[in-house]
Amino acid sequence: MNEHVRPRRIELLIGTEWRRGNGGAPLRVTSPATGETIAEVEQGTIADVDAAVAKAQAVLPVLARMTAFERAALCHKVADIIASRREVFARDISLEQGKVYHSEALGEVDTAILMYRDSAECGTRLQGQTYQSVDPTRRLMTIRQPRGVYGVITPWNFPLTIPSEYIGAGLATGNAMVWKPSEWTPLTSRNLMQVFLDAGVPPGTLNLLLGAPAEVGAGVASHPGIVAIGLTGSTRTGLAVARLAAGKPMLLELGGNGPTIVFEDCDLERAAEVVGGGAFANAGQICNSTERILVQRSVHDRFVEKLVEAAGKVRLGSPFDASTTMGPLTNAPTAAKVDSHLADARAKGAQIHSGGNRAKGLPTDLYFEPTIISGVTSEMLLNREETFGPVAPVLMFEDEDDAIRLAETCPLGLHGSIWTSGIGRALRMSERLRCGTVHVNETSAYWQLHIPTGGFTGTGSGIGRLGGMATLEEMTQLKTISLNVLGA
Repeated sequence: MNEHVRPRRIELLIGTEWRRGNGGAPLRVTSPATGETIAEVEQGTIADVDAAVAKAQAVLPVLARMTAFERAALCHKVADIIASRREVFARDISLEQGKVYHSEALGEVDTAILMYRDSAECGTRLQGQTYQSVDPTRRLMTIRQPRGVYGVITPWNFPLTIPSEYIGAGLATGNAMVWKPSEWTPLTSRNLMQVFLDAGVPPGTLNLLLGAPAEVGAGVASHPGIVAIGLTGSTRTGLAVARLAAGKPMLLELGGNGPTIVFEDCDLERAAEVVGGGAFANAGQICNSTERILVQRSVHDRFVEKLVEAAGKVRLGSPFDASTTMGPLTNAPTAAKVDSHLADARAKGAQIHSGGNRAKGLPTDLYFEPTIISGVTSEMLLNREETFGPVAPVLMFEDEDDAIRLAETCPLGLHGSIWTSGIGRALRMSERLRCGTVHVNETSAYWQLHIPTGGFTGTGSGIGRLGGMATLEEMTQLKTISLNVLGA
């Protein structure tokens, strides 16, 4: 596959108009896979946010007149067109984000297709309720309605599926949306906007804003015409947006660094293989990646050995090479964070068993070796922060109480994982872990698109639940209607 491309000019889309931004010179974006310049991205300003909000507000009556089944048909049309462009989407995802084309990028496209179909079907099944009344002249009911103009802010690690979680649900429920994607993945953003145009979605339903997060992202969060916010990103970004959007309904999926807890009674060989996969999938750039591995003392050394074996099976290289199983990190800030977390761990006495460095002899310096490191302690950055790289840090614990103590030394709680053959222990630990989702005998990175997922309250991992019907419920508001039947 020839991955070389000419730089593409990426413009904002407001209504049906592709337009240049008002923010000065375009931003040049390079491929983490090849090092080439792949895009020149127009930069928006607050004025562009205003224009996008106006278009979104104008289309709300059109969307309100549509039935849920008409909006569902549009979701299916979007899915059909993405399916017809599957390879184009996947190639651009690999080029700008770095995930492996055959095993990861194509899978991301397939998942996005299912998301629009799932949103379509959920949208036709959104339900209200009727209530008994103490007054015989009254009939009481609830209905669900769209919130209005939704601001959607999304990251670069899954540039098609994460936006589609919000956008599919938004379209199905009749919201209009102003979308600020990551500046690192403009090709996928442009491709998805073209799909919405070609599908005949009412103009203004989805508007694309590009530009500096500090101006355009902040403008979306704080704009008075945007009534609700959906965001997936780091805890730091989420907190900043939450402050700017104070008082608005918010659906936030934020940082994760939940524990994977390995007990001595589990299938150690399978656990090491699956845990390693959770650490190295998408080069570790998943919010629920396996980033903290707590192993019981009695099996610690054997488990580390098996993790090293798992790391040895990883084939690092170009995402377009059929033999590759792990591609590069997406950008320089992410790679620098991985460097700093490993340097901190080394300085504090941790031991690297394999990897630990950027790979040599590849097109960019963003290719990072799959890394196994033990002797990690609670005060190290690998334990306390989300690393977002192909690093499997191992901590040691004694018993269930000690495992919980260690698990709670990190303030984040998105997904966790427990490995044990005991059903009682599995349930006890699942109930005690401060994580929004807990997997038993499975990687923390396990996920199905239709099940609710989100952060545990108070951990800094988010607000609300994404996934299937839960997303549509979050993106709608409940209205109560009281009808006087005698006055009808």
